[in-house]
Amino acid sequence: MQTVTLNNGVKMPILGFGVYQVPDAQECENAVYEALMAGYRLIDTAAGYMNEEAVGQAIKRSGVPREELFITTKLWIQDAGYESAKLAFEKSLNKLQLDYLDLYLIHQPFCDYYGAWRAMEDLYREGKIKAIGVSNFLPDRLMDLIVHNEIVPAINQIETHPFYQQNDSAAFMKEEGVQHQSWAPFAEGLNNMFGNEVLTSIAEKHNKSVAQVVLRWLVQRNVVAIPKSVRKERIVENFDIFNFELSQNDIEQITSLDTGESLFLSYHDPKFAKMLGTLKVDL
Repeated sequence: MQTVTLNNGVKMPILGFGVYQVPDAQECENAVYEALMAGYRLIDTAAGYMNEEAVGQAIKRSGVPREELFITTKLWIQDAGYESAKLAFEKSLNKLQLDYLDLYLIHQPFCDYYGAWRAMEDLYREGKIKAIGVSNFLPDRLMDLIVHNEIVPAINQIETHPFYQQNDSAAFMKEEGVQHQSWAPFAEGLNNMFGNEVLTSIAEKHNKSVAQVVLRWLVQRNVVAIPKSVRKERIVENFDIFNFELSQNDIEQITSLDTGESLFLSYHDPKFAKMLGTLKVDL
């Protein structure tokens, strides 16, 4: 498996498996198990996904040695804060049936994420987490966190797909040594991604699927991707992207699809911040 090296020297698989919107325990466990059997070693979950226990069961069931795995989970907004983050971390660790995490992320840039970051720095120093990072941080908030804390986030996981390519954010993160990771690499099928003429023509040329082309495009940009599926054939297919390469012309065509705007939400919108900030989840 191709890897990226994080700013603390930790190696992370460039392709992983995500479980967002897979709340059913058995379905999630089976999907993660099939992913591990297919060769995935990076598994991405979150407290807010409500499926950490299922992920833990799949890891246990798979029999894959712990040292081969790279497990990520995330801290939800209501647990942001120094003491609450430490408690939430232990809760997630117990649900996953693990002794340590490979990566722990602040899920959203809201509430007391400074207190949470200090707690995560402590947990990192104690060896309970191999790397710490953030998710959904815009460049200004990411820079603010970098300037006022000792440890630079290893990762920023943000919406990234052909219709929202995040080129400016990617350049900024590269300059600051923060690894770019994509959520929603397939844009959840919006904008008719799987029927897009540019993507389908490139896929046909390489005898690959649109999904494989999109993942290959992300990998060639050095962006870590975590596609999700609950279908075994798709899980296997999405992993089969290391035996072809997109040409410069292919990449230029995909670049032309960028709208520069999110297909889901705006972190500039105070209404969205208020909605997320007041949302209580039974974790």
